[in-house]
Amino acid sequence: MRIQVGIVGAGPAGLMLAHLLHQHGIESVVVDTRTRDEIEGTIRAGVLEQTSVDLMSATGVGDRVKRQGQVHHGIELRFGGQGHRIDFADLTGGRGVTIYPQHEVLKDLIAKRLADGGDIRFGVSDVRVEGVDGDSPAIRFTEGGTEQVLHPALVAGCDGSRSTTRFLVPAPKPRQDHFRQYPFAWFGILAEAPPSSDELIYAHHENGFALVSTRSPTVQRLYLQVDPNDTTADWSDDRIWHELHTRVSGEGVRIVEGPIFQKSVLHFRSFVCEPMQYGRLFLAGDAAHTVPPTGAKGMNLAIADVYVLSRAMAEYFAGGGTGALDAYTATVLPRVWRAQHFSWWMTSMLHRMPDASGFDLNRQRAELDFVTRSRAGRTLLAENYVGTPLD
Repeated sequence: MRIQVGIVGAGPAGLMLAHLLHQHGIESVVVDTRTRDEIEGTIRAGVLEQTSVDLMSATGVGDRVKRQGQVHHGIELRFGGQGHRIDFADLTGGRGVTIYPQHEVLKDLIAKRLADGGDIRFGVSDVRVEGVDGDSPAIRFTEGGTEQVLHPALVAGCDGSRSTTRFLVPAPKPRQDHFRQYPFAWFGILAEAPPSSDELIYAHHENGFALVSTRSPTVQRLYLQVDPNDTTADWSDDRIWHELHTRVSGEGVRIVEGPIFQKSVLHFRSFVCEPMQYGRLFLAGDAAHTVPPTGAKGMNLAIADVYVLSRAMAEYFAGGGTGALDAYTATVLPRVWRAQHFSWWMTSMLHRMPDASGFDLNRQRAELDFVTRSRAGRTLLAENYVGTPLD
């Protein structure tokens, strides 16, 4: 089966790329080893930048996010028992972010692709990509017990942080892997409770970081910084609520408790693969880079990658040559490293390091005090959090 673009991975990057390519009249096939139910049923948080929401709306997949997403025009930084609001709207000319879970974005994209006659192969196995360094790449996989072969002109590796397509880029040259493992983890819970706050709260405390988020009017998502070796069995409900109150509750805020129905441990890593392309293969999203969740950049970076990639592919198939494709890595990497820096900055400013001394804790409080008191500091945080224009 000869096609224009073969896409490995039906996550945010792969599905958004297929959707954007369709807007340009370009055919694609998406393959994924997960079933549709698995993809849509894996619950993940999501914070969408203004530009991500605008792109979804402009291309016909924004109805539900506009209707159900929770628009936030600020966040609160808490330290020393007091809250300090960062007013996004005032600092960025009216922009904000939208709380909308990643799995809901995937539901929207899948529904739209299928309604548009798109080809998504769910639940396949033995996916192998070959020949990306030549003129005739192939994607082989097993579907329903039968081997299938796609012959795309171009291949997009969008298969997430456990990517196999990434390793098709030869190492150590040209591929360089930049990696950082952080010395802590997030313990996340979902609880049946009304919101403790109208906006996200990022709390710095000598016991460690805490994040108060929200999922819906009746379900809340909260996180605690923990040791990376901790498991869900180490944290009873009473211990969780005690630590959340200790780290967050205070002037103006009181954590609302409720039955906890999900617990998980999320480890912190940063990763960037350079270059994000090789021959006829182009990497996007978590296959090429991952960031700590502190800066809320993961899904937004995936959308920004494929926005650029879809335009470059459209230029190529329209007979405009390979210039934009050749420049893909150089075009998207500055945004990737900007997001890495912002995520590292937020993480290092708010989390307690394992060997932190009184000096370190007081330095962090001084930094937080400067960021919250100075308009320049608040603007730096706000502009990075809401995101820069895709162009």
